Amino acid sequence: MATTELPPCGLYRTTTKIGDCEADRLVYFHNHGDPGPGFYFPEKWVKNRAQFSARGTTAPKGFDGTGLKPLPREGFYRVAKTFHCCSKKCVEFTPETFVQLGYNGNGVALLFSPEYSGTGFDLPERGTKIDDDVLANLVLLQIREKNDVRDDIPAFPRVNIIH
Repeated sequence: MATTELPPCGLYRTTTKIGDCEADRLVYFHNHGDPGPGFYFPEKWVKNRAQFSARGTTAPKGFDGTGLKPLPREGFYRVAKTFHCCSKKCVEFTPETFVQLGYNGNGVALLFSPEYSGTGFDLPERGTKIDDDVLANLVLLQIREKNDVRDDIPAFPRVNIIH
């Protein structure tokens, strides 16, 4: 009997209802764990990053990853190519701009424009919604995080789970 291959652990938007999980939800999917693979929902945001609950919802029996759209990790990026937020062209983002990528509870991408104040970067509380097709214009920056105690890599995907 073949085993069902699950998607990797990471950020996703649900595109359909999956068990008790509604469509259009930002989730962190863990493909392992006790009692099994499941969905973890954001409880709050800190500096535009989702903080996920330590308690998840187990995926339904037979779940194969259908209904999950992978999302780029939250973090700091640079704009590689000029683009507009959406078809209405409300906001233009130009090359080499420093931005922060985050998501709302529906898994919609938000770009925040940090500002340098002379003593550090200030992160705005409000971002600009962007369409999924413009995410390809962003390049993830490798920024070491203070809570990263590993010296072997400059940055790594992580998820903030509230305990």
